[in-house]
Amino acid sequence: MSSTTTATNGDAKFGSRPTAILHRTPWRPPVASSAEGIYITLEDGKQLIDAVGGAAVACIGNGHPAVKKAIKEQVDKVSYVYNMQLSNGPAEELAQFLIKSSKGAFDLVGFVSGGSEAMEGVIKTARQYFYETGQPQRKNFIARQLSFHGNTLATLSLAYHPTRRAPYADLLNTENFHHVSPAYAARFKGKDESEEQYVERLRKELEDKFIELGPETVIGFVAETVVGATTGVVAAPKGYFKAMKSVCDKYGALFILDEVMSGMGRMGTLHAWESYGDGVSPDLQAVAKGLGGGYAAIGAVLISKRVADGLRDASGFWKHGHTYQANPLSCAAALAVQRVIADEKLLENVRDVVAPTMGSLLRDRLLGPNALAKPYVFDLRGGGAWWAVEFEFDDGEPFALAVQARALENGVVVMGFNGGASLDGKRGHHCMLSPAYNVTKQQVETIVDLFVRSVEEVLQRVLV
Repeated sequence: MSSTTTATNGDAKFGSRPTAILHRTPWRPPVASSAEGIYITLEDGKQLIDAVGGAAVACIGNGHPAVKKAIKEQVDKVSYVYNMQLSNGPAEELAQFLIKSSKGAFDLVGFVSGGSEAMEGVIKTARQYFYETGQPQRKNFIARQLSFHGNTLATLSLAYHPTRRAPYADLLNTENFHHVSPAYAARFKGKDESEEQYVERLRKELEDKFIELGPETVIGFVAETVVGATTGVVAAPKGYFKAMKSVCDKYGALFILDEVMSGMGRMGTLHAWESYGDGVSPDLQAVAKGLGGGYAAIGAVLISKRVADGLRDASGFWKHGHTYQANPLSCAAALAVQRVIADEKLLENVRDVVAPTMGSLLRDRLLGPNALAKPYVFDLRGGGAWWAVEFEFDDGEPFALAVQARALENGVVVMGFNGGASLDGKRGHHCMLSPAYNVTKQQVETIVDLFVRSVEEVLQRVLV
């Protein structure tokens, strides 16, 4: 790739305006002024198609009338109570909804304000469970390399996303958080290794780590059911999660899933483990993005009967909390979002319309015999309303970020990441698409057309 590739975004109008925000990007992002459905209008009047839902968040798009109505009605009733003093109706209803829709997988719910908080809550709940059930020696977590579980110090320690860990490496906990290989067959399965042999190798690696640490000291194994931004929509091989859970069960540890990105319908089932996790339900699970759909800051820890019974038989309460935990407005918004998904049969739309249309179009346009991008596509993967394309080049130029920038110019918002395929951050360029569950076939066609056009325009520029 040519070194002329740029990774800027936005435009001069917004980039030149003074800002008091410490933005998360080295460029100044454009300012959105309004949004409806999957369409976002900028201050200059330009309209964009949101093909990624922010970060797989806006699962029913912006401005849904049922959610707006629920939020307005709740403001008129109760806008805030502190959860250590009072509960509230929307929180109680949302908890019941989540338990009933889990088909017996979960028994209790704890609410927080987002994904990082949810995973922090998972860590503390898992430790509380063993502390209160007479196993205080359990202090170690095992997670995976090339993973991401949040931006707090504890969740950065739990995960292994090299570039996000780098500035804080000296502060991270390496005594209680340990790592095994990712389940990333496209990159790490041996050439002559069958899928079953690959899964067995990973199972043995996990068991060896248990034995190395002392099985009686391990709290649990933690994994994203489908890996998110780190490597880009990477699902594990068939049988992987069943094998990992067998190790946890053998040694009495907890099997823990992070579905902050992949859960709440993103993969076409309410929980990603139902379709991409061998149907194996976890002892603890974190959800967030698709729970509130961007209408409110909310996340949740879903607690199995095993863990719930252990806590109820001991202290009987959650020794973890935040000021805005179980906020009435957030819970009312999330409950309305979940009802929209159910009432409008949006999971069916994800399975029957979004997944087959997006998958086939991406394959045809990027891997077809005359596709300009074909020589550079390392892997095309996904399911439900979540897809990724991983590109491979000989150098480390930020191709995916350049595609993201070009796509914005072409009127579509996508997400690009570089360096997600190796621990040194030098391999792999992936772009992700995660539109709202209620997109139409025609809208998917437009998204793919604009995305592929952007990929080809960047390629034409850098291959000169």
